Amino acid sequence: MRIDKFLNTVNITKRRAISEDMCRSGVVSINDIVVKPSKEVKVKDIISLKFNTHTDRYEVLAIPTVKNIAKNRQDEFVKKL
Repeated sequence: MRIDKFLNTVNITKRRAISEDMCRSGVVSINDIVVKPSKEVKVKDIISLKFNTHTDRYEVLAIPTVKNIAKNRQDEFVKKL
């Protein structure tokens, strides 16, 4: 699954366009490598989102098969580090 779709599907971002913009601006990295929106996400990847004041890091536990998951099921797919 593409990183922009993944961030939207597991409810890290509210819209896919937001996750695309974050990738294009260099905020999103996978395993410490800045990525484009089309980069494929794999299980055990570490996703980093850099903000002005902090950095959020997530470990990918599973790839969702449905389009949008509920916010309370987010921990089945990502673990916040």
